[in-house]
Amino acid sequence: MKKRGWLAAGLVLVVALVTVWAWHVHVSATGNQGRERVRVTKPRYVERKHVKLVALGDSLTHGQGDETNNGGYVAIIKKKVEHRYRKTSVTTVNYGVSGDRSDQILARLNSQQQLRRDLRQANVITMTVGGNDLMQKLEQDATNSPDRINRDVEFASKTYRAKLNKLFTAVRKQNPHAPIFVMSIYNPFYTYFPDVTTISDAVVYWNQTTRQVMSGYSRMYFVDINHLMSYGQYKTKAARQQLAAKENRVNHGKVSQARSIKVMNNEDKNLNDYISTDDNFHPNHTGYEHIAQELFKAMVDHDGWEYVKR
Repeated sequence: MKKRGWLAAGLVLVVALVTVWAWHVHVSATGNQGRERVRVTKPRYVERKHVKLVALGDSLTHGQGDETNNGGYVAIIKKKVEHRYRKTSVTTVNYGVSGDRSDQILARLNSQQQLRRDLRQANVITMTVGGNDLMQKLEQDATNSPDRINRDVEFASKTYRAKLNKLFTAVRKQNPHAPIFVMSIYNPFYTYFPDVTTISDAVVYWNQTTRQVMSGYSRMYFVDINHLMSYGQYKTKAARQQLAAKENRVNHGKVSQARSIKVMNNEDKNLNDYISTDDNFHPNHTGYEHIAQELFKAMVDHDGWEYVKR
């Protein structure tokens, strides 16, 4: 009798173990199936077949000074993008107007329906702004002391900041998503007044203001061309020191109105190989090529505009 009891207990234990094992196999199988059913496939990104680039701004966007008359950096960036991204064609629309300040660019945006329509359709937006705002103040202060100029530039930057906020807000209202690449301003007179820091300091301060305003907006990228265009071919510190020593003998550490006029009127020659000899102010074609290269680097670093999810 006792032996039969042990046999019965053993049989119950075996049945229980088999049942547990079978249940475990079933759960494992259905669990794996469940995981397979909810497996998430990573999205596939492919190059856009077509990219629309809208350029908005002043004379640097217009391409003033480009002796080839092909539209400055805007025409060059189109070729660079199409060369890098072989499957992509690029359409550019140029809304650059020489002499425009930030408020005048905004006025055009508000008054031109086609400009707004193009902004809404843009995959990439580029901008040049601020140079004429600063030049307006520097021209008024041409005969003032460096300290007075610095104070006036700082005060004027508050107005510029407000205007820039209005402009960026208006652009973002038309297109909340496209990346916006904003080029810095530069000092076109550096090679003639390398020993005078007033203008260079004002340019740096103005660029800092632009960057600070940009930080309040998403997908806006600052393209710094200040040293590139101000220094031109004088790329090393030693070369710039030699230039400054030479010019100091002429300038005596000051910017004179007579010297400035002479520089502006000296056609067919410029100490900066990247500046147009037509006006000794705007980039020439070589200068625009360098600007486009800096812009292209930024566009490659932030290339979400180029890819679409499939």
